[in-house]
Order: sequence, then structure tokens, then C-alpha cells
Amino acid sequence: MTTLPLEGVRILDFTRVLAGPLCTMLLADLGADVIKIEHPKRGDDTRQWGPPWAGDGTDAQSAYFLSVNRNKRSLTLNLKTEDGRALARELARHSHVVIENFKIGQMAHFGLDYVNLQPMNPRLVYCSITGFGQTGPYSQRPGYDYVVQAMSGLMSITGPADGEPYKVGVAISDVIAGLYAANAIQAALRHSETTGQGQYIDVSLLDTQLAALVNVASNYLISGQTPPRLGNQHPNIVPYQVFDASDGQFVVAVGNDGQYAALCTLLKRPDLFHDVRFATNPARVQNREILIPLLQAEFKRHPVGYWIERLVQAGIPCGPINTVAEALQDPHAQARGLIQQTHLKNGALVSLLGMPVHLSRTPAEIRYPPPALGEHTEQILQEVLQLTASDIEKYRTNGAI
Repeated sequence: MTTLPLEGVRILDFTRVLAGPLCTMLLADLGADVIKIEHPKRGDDTRQWGPPWAGDGTDAQSAYFLSVNRNKRSLTLNLKTEDGRALARELARHSHVVIENFKIGQMAHFGLDYVNLQPMNPRLVYCSITGFGQTGPYSQRPGYDYVVQAMSGLMSITGPADGEPYKVGVAISDVIAGLYAANAIQAALRHSETTGQGQYIDVSLLDTQLAALVNVASNYLISGQTPPRLGNQHPNIVPYQVFDASDGQFVVAVGNDGQYAALCTLLKRPDLFHDVRFATNPARVQNREILIPLLQAEFKRHPVGYWIERLVQAGIPCGPINTVAEALQDPHAQARGLIQQTHLKNGALVSLLGMPVHLSRTPAEIRYPPPALGEHTEQILQEVLQLTASDIEKYRTNGAI
């Protein structure tokens, strides 16, 4: 059996919804033992975020929960009880990482913040994910993806140039924060292994979304000009956008002058390459309002399939605008093995998105399906804390688990 990169790393996961669970799922895919701490009655909020559901009746699992909770074990703890908090502290003593996304001050109220846990486990890596971070004038505000998309400037550059700002169709600020958190945790684990010193990681949705503006933010910092909303066009590259064919729409993404020359050859319009207004990318950016209608008139002559076939043959980046169903059913997506199947505890066979990166020596796989609420409570308490069946029953009776 292949040893995975993070095998032997135990993560105590107090997160719910999306950013934190995505982070811990990626670490679990890489072999970490992720213990998902959930409320004994409610569990993760997203367990109720359906339809659609997998399975039937009380054992049904929401598609939302299934999307970010594979390869984890679920343990229920009532942190409002002293016994529940005591069990959490003992589990933290035996863990390498604690991650949480409560509002600021909540984990301190439980006695489960970094200040309280670090003395008992000096190697501990502790990560907090919040909307706005642990410091700054907005730190006490609740943070939601939609709000962060608005405040970060992302919505100001998304949507039609002459229309209202749009949010991205997925909770992208949560996704980005989860990715940054997973990367930071692995860096901190490396430091902990080499020095014996843990550390605290402060991740905010707003910080990470601002960082994800990359070249658009850099455009502003260098020029001092507020980036405009360009719809489906690119601020720095032309032509790089949606075009209309005779039967639908598709994307052309010309990334350099060589590709533009090939495009002009394909269109039998060498004049569009030799014209000094369009010969270089900076010139095309400056004169996009002249060039784009000329290209659009050519693309309107034939259907999408005609253009995709010929553009691919010419080495010009392009693609159809797929629905989600079309994208997931595409032969290339199928060949890459991203969609995998597993059986839930309730017996339902479900298809899930697997790990999107391929490691040649330690490939990730779905080792465990997303867990039922509290599915592994007894197993974890016996394995990690060496509790007996009678000990566990006492905790269950007094409402701690």
C-alpha cells in the first residue's frame, strides 16, 4: 500500500461550510487523518443544505456536504459542556494541527485557542480562517464569500462592461482561502518537524481574495488607474474573449503575436496582421474597439464546431462554452479520472470530484467516503484517547458527545 505524503499527521478540524472543510479535505487527500468535530445534533451546517440529496430518508446526505468532506472521520463533541471541551483539549494534545473558523473569540471562550493549547503541545500548528483576519478594523465582522467578493473588488471587474457587477458563480473567495490555508499549514508543519516549534496561522477571506486579483491588482498598483469591468474581455491581451459563431458562442484566447498571426492566416485576413494598429499586442489592446468587430464578422460565418476544429489545428487556444454537465462529461475530463465513485454509509453510490492534482509516487484517492454525523466517535475516542466503552457511554449520557 502506498504511503501518502501526510500520513501520520493528525488534524483536529473545527471548521464547517466551505473554506475550512475544503482545506482539510485536500490535506486528508494527501494522507492526513482529519478528525471532523461536529455538533452532536446539527453537525456541519451544510449537512442540511439540500436538495439535491444522496440516499433517502434521515440518512440522506446533501450534495454540498459531500463536495468537501471525503477522507475524513466525524466525531461529535458538545463544546458547550465542560466534558466536551476537556475531550477537545486532549485530542488537541495528540494532534499536529488544529484548524477552526469560528468567529473571533469563540475558541478562546472554549479554552481551545492557540494561547491555551500551545503550552500543552508546543509543536502544534493552529490555523484560524475568518472573513477579515484577527486584526484590523473589520476583524469582528462576520465574513461571507458574497460580501468578500464585493469588498475585494472582484465584483467590480466581473460582469458586462455596461451592466451591474456580478459575483462569480461559485463561492470562489472561500475556495481561494481554503487553498491558501492548506498551503500555509503544510509549510508550518515542515517548520514544526524541523524545529519542534508550532505556530499560529491567520487566514482571512479578504486577504486571500485580494491576493487572488494578481495581475489586475498589479495593474492598479503600477498605473494608479482603477481597473474597469470588461465583461468577457481581458485587460491586457487582445483578442482574448467570447465570440459569436453562426450557431452559438465560443472562446478565443490569443496569448502572443505568433498565435495572432496564425489566427489571421486561418481567417484569410493577412491585412489584420500587417496593419500597424494590430501587429503587436500593445497595439491591439489600444485598438481593440476597431479590431474586435472585424474579427467578429469573420467568426459569424460558420458554426462553433467549425471554428473549434480549425483553431485547434492551427495551435490557437480556444474552447466551447460548456455547461457544467458538458464539462464533467467531456472525454478529456473523463480520461483524467477526476470523477470517482464511492458508497456512503447509507449505501448510496455517489460520484464525487477527486483530487485534481496527480502525484506520480503517492497518488491520492477516496479512502473514506464523506462521513455520517458522528460515525467515528467511538473509534476515535478509543484509538486516540484510549477510552473504554463504558467511558464513552458516560460521555454520551451527559451530552458531551
